[in-house]
Amino acid sequence: MKRIEAVEIHLKICEELHALVMDENRILREEQRLPGAEISTRKEGLLQRLNESVAALKAADKAAGGGPRLALARERSMQILRLDRENEQLLLRHSLGTRRPVVAQSLSAAAQLYATRRPQQ
Repeated sequence: MKRIEAVEIHLKICEELHALVMDENRILREEQRLPGAEISTRKEGLLQRLNESVAALKAADKAAGGGPRLALARERSMQILRLDRENEQLLLRHSLGTRRPVVAQSLSAAAQLYATRRPQQ
């Protein structure tokens, strides 16, 4: 396989995986629930295909380059990793079932607290 073809296939898989991870992130953030088994199954399949495309990239002729498309694939891969890390944290938070209550303090309460704790001069 030519390197250009391998890069295009790899980029397509990266785009599919990015869309899936974005969908997972949306479910975790907006719907505040665990994603279904379908997402996990699709993710496993895409990760397998991603591993195969990385192997194809390594085996392809490096002299053919890949240029900006390869750089775009690297950038997309980094975005996927960041989102996946965030999703793992959200999954952990949702699976533990702990929600931190949001307590809004008024500015005057914060000012009063600061005034009582200010060092004496």
